[in-house]
Amino acid sequence: MHFLFKKTYTTVNTLSYKTRSVSKEDEPKKWYVVDAEGMVVGRLATSIANVLRGKHKPSYTPHADTGDYVIVLNADKVVFTGNKLQAKTYLRYTGYTGGLRSRTAQEMFDKKPLDVLEKAVRGMIPKNKLGRQQIKKLFLYTGTEHPHKAQKPEPFKF
Repeated sequence: MHFLFKKTYTTVNTLSYKTRSVSKEDEPKKWYVVDAEGMVVGRLATSIANVLRGKHKPSYTPHADTGDYVIVLNADKVVFTGNKLQAKTYLRYTGYTGGLRSRTAQEMFDKKPLDVLEKAVRGMIPKNKLGRQQIKKLFLYTGTEHPHKAQKPEPFKF
């Protein structure tokens, strides 16, 4: 009875199923501009980090820098939800004994308004050589003007 259950095999073209790994030279870089006025810090930072890493592209490769450049305008006009402006603290260490310093988000906005968004994006990027290379493609500005007009940035849709 074993002859009734003969297995039939079909051949599959395996060349059509190869995963393409993209190098950083293969992928063209684009420039995007984002107006951050009135946007929530964490949600904006997530979108920016995805563009910097290249995760918005179908050719995303984790080990290669395939991301695009991002210009953020009005970066000092981002907002926090809830009570985070008074409750959220940013910690840094001076390097000396007992040198742990903390600032609230309100103090950060008063002293260094661009660092709020930069720290949020930096925390969402890998902490290695690739992440340091990707964060260099982020440009933050307080006003509506930027010196990157020659790159012809296009607005990014979230």
